[in-house]
Amino acid sequence: MRGAVLAIGTELLLGDVINSNAALLGKQLAAAGVEVVASEALADDLGLLVGAVHRHLAQVDVLVLCGGLGPTLDDLTRQVIAAAMNAPLTRDPRIEQQLRDRFAAWGRPMPDAVLQQADVPEGAEVLENTAGTAPGLWLEKDGKVVVALPGPPHELRAAAATVWPRLSAMTGRVVTTRQLLLHGLGESAVAELVEAATEVPAGVSLSYLASGGLVRVRFTTSADPAVLAPLVAAADRALGHHVWGHDDETVEGVVHDRLLARGETVAVAESLTGGALSAALSARPGSSATFRGGLVVYATDLKQELAGVPGPLLAAAGAVAADTAAALAAGARERLAASWGLAVTGVAGPDEQEGKPVGTVFLAVAGPTSEVVEARLPGDRDRVRLLTVQSALHLLRKHVSR
Repeated sequence: MRGAVLAIGTELLLGDVINSNAALLGKQLAAAGVEVVASEALADDLGLLVGAVHRHLAQVDVLVLCGGLGPTLDDLTRQVIAAAMNAPLTRDPRIEQQLRDRFAAWGRPMPDAVLQQADVPEGAEVLENTAGTAPGLWLEKDGKVVVALPGPPHELRAAAATVWPRLSAMTGRVVTTRQLLLHGLGESAVAELVEAATEVPAGVSLSYLASGGLVRVRFTTSADPAVLAPLVAAADRALGHHVWGHDDETVEGVVHDRLLARGETVAVAESLTGGALSAALSARPGSSATFRGGLVVYATDLKQELAGVPGPLLAAAGAVAADTAAALAAGARERLAASWGLAVTGVAGPDEQEGKPVGTVFLAVAGPTSEVVEARLPGDRDRVRLLTVQSALHLLRKHVSR
């Protein structure tokens, strides 16, 4: 089966909202055995959208629309499906009552416009949305499947819960993907090592994905998934210590698991990242068992007052220096009573600092073992900050893995 994704909303085209749904839908459709051949975003224009539905359904078996299911005038998805599929809208009394009950429970008056979310194209099935008020829709007609899902990502995931297994049953294909996650090697170097160590058989695809300082090696097949195990093992051996995880693991998750297994904790002192390192370490449920807390010491004087960096050291070395990073890590460890201290200080930009160019970063870990690393990170301010967080997490991961 071939599929397409149509994201609806003028805000997507203007950059007001990032179209993260396209990536999620593409991944889920592929995993369900649907070959995704097109993905586009279009404005809130009834004629344009109806034409797009006709155009896509002439080429694919499954069309997934996301967005435009809400209660406002620019939410047109129901009308688009009704017009394109010749499926007139009718009011579903069950959904109407659910909407009335929900607003009553909130103690808020319900605008009449909300009830358009209870309008269902003829022949469509309603997909329950446990995270919001706009249900999704599933319509099969003339050998085609049209699925409509809400735009907010958390609502989309809720409404799509039954969609993916249903499509998998229709395609009769189970697509299996295995990933190796790497740090410290460029994409081309990774590819050279993997391809020298593996011979990819027919029916298996090999791809490389690099973003945000992460390189992924991906093996995918719709045949017997057992064929992937020796390929992953061979790539693992070839890439050695650069492999830090597999499949859907995250580096912060790996750090948490290893700290938990060791019965240890971490605290941070961060400057240029402004709290982003603490946010990463506290994002996972249960992180309170391993993350003690963080000191955001953006101003130079706070490095001394909060993290205990000696004043003479700051005066002599400056805020962006190896010795300062080491003192920050030791201070975070001591003052927050953690097993490990992790620190970052550097120049995110746009201007140099203390004579050091943009991208100069010092990272330090203090604990049962200690280390200070100087890095020159590429990119603009946002990218330097992102790569700093990832580099700090990997530095800690290296030490807690020993």
